[in-house]
Amino acid sequence: MSDPDPSAGSGEALEGAVQEAARLIHAANHVVALVGAGLSVESGIPPFRGPGGLWTKYGEPDMRGYERFLEDPKEWWEQRMSRTGSYQELVDALSQAKPNAGHEALKEMEELGYLKHIITQNIDNLHQEAGSRAITEIHGNRTKLRCVGCNRRWPLDEFAIEELPPKCPDCGGMVKSDTVMFGEPIPRDALEACIQQAQACDCMLLIGTSAQVYPAAGFPLDVKRAGGRLIEVNPNETPLTDIADVVLRAPSGESLPLVVARLRALAES
Repeated sequence: MSDPDPSAGSGEALEGAVQEAARLIHAANHVVALVGAGLSVESGIPPFRGPGGLWTKYGEPDMRGYERFLEDPKEWWEQRMSRTGSYQELVDALSQAKPNAGHEALKEMEELGYLKHIITQNIDNLHQEAGSRAITEIHGNRTKLRCVGCNRRWPLDEFAIEELPPKCPDCGGMVKSDTVMFGEPIPRDALEACIQQAQACDCMLLIGTSAQVYPAAGFPLDVKRAGGRLIEVNPNETPLTDIADVVLRAPSGESLPLVVARLRALAES
């Protein structure tokens, strides 16, 4: 395991960590990236907690969000369409955000045949915009709607909202945003896909994730227990730092392109 000290993001230490990360990825059979909010922050999307965080400014969201939605979905939709406060700030930031160098590096890693899947906790659709294909969005996607009954999804601009709450044309269930609310179960199809990827994974990239939100935070532990390798890419320490095999103590937009360059060299050698 590389030195997890915060100074490991500088100079020779980062270069050594990049080489070791590339070596582990090159040797692995099934590489999966677990992506958290840190990658989105690099695209200008504000975090939820900490300095400048939306919840820091506007207060913590309702922990009974999904329960309240079920109690009065019409009211929820009316409030959502009014777009005020933290919700509007997040919508504005998401609409302006573009994929950064970290997103592009993951896309290139997939094109090279190394990265088999992305499990993202982000809702911003930036992986798709960057060109990545194999993606499971465990917390949903801001550009989609989802039926809570059958899990069918639609792009926002392809679903005509003619009544509140909207109804699924297939099963008659209620339709809401695809993003997962507090208290809402992770959609079964997404959760099953994540579990399958974690079971197949023998090398997991931990990119910009605080490793504090479950069930996503449990997947690296499953990989480690099964004998897989963990590569942490994060400017900050996390609860997973001590068990990571390699730590790149730098933003993903800085470190992941270096890893991809090294992988290209290994592929050509």
